[in-house]
Amino acid sequence: MRINRIRTTAVAATALAAALSLTACGGEDKAMGTKSAGAAETAAPAASDTDDTAQQDAPEAGAPETQTVPAGGKHAGGNGDSRAKKPETAPNAEAAASIPACTPQNSTVKVSSVSRPINHLLLKVTNTGSKDCAAYHAPFLRFDDAQAVYPILDDSKPQAVVVLSPGEKAYAGIGLLGQPGEGEPVKSDNLGVIMVDKNNKSKGEATLKLPAETYTDSLGFVTYWQSDMETALMF
Repeated sequence: MRINRIRTTAVAATALAAALSLTACGGEDKAMGTKSAGAAETAAPAASDTDDTAQQDAPEAGAPETQTVPAGGKHAGGNGDSRAKKPETAPNAEAAASIPACTPQNSTVKVSSVSRPINHLLLKVTNTGSKDCAAYHAPFLRFDDAQAVYPILDDSKPQAVVVLSPGEKAYAGIGLLGQPGEGEPVKSDNLGVIMVDKNNKSKGEATLKLPAETYTDSLGFVTYWQSDMETALMF
């Protein structure tokens, strides 16, 4: 459509210029030659109109390229998004790979009740050593003498490993019960907390006394280690 509009405009301009040339000059050859040159000059705005049309159409033609940037940013290879995320995750992960795990030997673990959300406990690990340690993955939990490990909530996995300097803390939330009527609550008195290394292998177990009247069922969960208490209890 753009090519037809451009050609029509050029032809109309040329015909108009030729008609004006014949009327003004009475058919004289020299004058006609002069007007022919003028006709070419008159046709110039038609070219300018073409450029204007191209400029008006250019944003539409370029729009799909502009729209692909956010879409690419959501996936691997999205320029802006991938550059923004790499400093947050990759350096931390690479650095954490050489950091020893937080274990019962270089840290302490405590469990406490919380007012909100209901039917939750808060697990806290503190680096008591003189060097950094990493709270890898999620803790393995055992209530009393349970043979199975308590379910781990995959949706709580953080973007990076939580690395603790001496004195710093990491947190994990424990959901005790599912929806009412969906599970059979069982009273528990003790909690075994197994810390793991970067390969998700056990690095020792701490046994904790649970708050009074702690009940669990098969629909409960524990989160991955988080860097703050609010995130650990949001699930």
